[in-house]
Amino acid sequence: MIVSILSLRDRLVDCALALLEKGESDVSLRAVARAAGVSAMAPYRHFEDKAALMGAVALRGFAMLEADAARADKADDACEALTAQGLAYVGFARAHPALFRLMFADGAGLALPHEDCRGAYTLMARRVAELAPHWVDAGALACWGLVHGLATLALDGRIPSDPAGERVAMALMTQALKVAPPVLTSS
Repeated sequence: MIVSILSLRDRLVDCALALLEKGESDVSLRAVARAAGVSAMAPYRHFEDKAALMGAVALRGFAMLEADAARADKADDACEALTAQGLAYVGFARAHPALFRLMFADGAGLALPHEDCRGAYTLMARRVAELAPHWVDAGALACWGLVHGLATLALDGRIPSDPAGERVAMALMTQALKVAPPVLTSS
């Protein structure tokens, strides 16, 4: 099998992602090379080490998450769109648990450029800006905290699958943003 050099990097990422999603506990460069049908040394032409490969897999995951959020962001109403984005985020985590955990792994040695990981968050912040223009940063953080918390709790088996309950939680958050006062005062 001849694999072009231009596509080999993507093929290696595809194979690493497939191994990860099949439940491989330790995706090695050697296993990825085998799955791609190339020599054991071929991955080193594209990735310095396993951490670099897994960083590329995580970036692919962030792109997939952004695509899911963008597909969900169809409603004209900002509350509905933001709710759909949140449900897409939790759905992505449930559909790709190992990838989701890799994307947000602490101490995994992944040196990811921050801006490449923010696509879904940026989409969320745009909708928050429609609802609460004075609270874009805090509102986006609150929404992200909610959906990431729900996703993590779901993956950890701490909450049952409850799409209706998740929808209500997201709708409550978006309604709270909608009525947020322009300035909060401390007492």
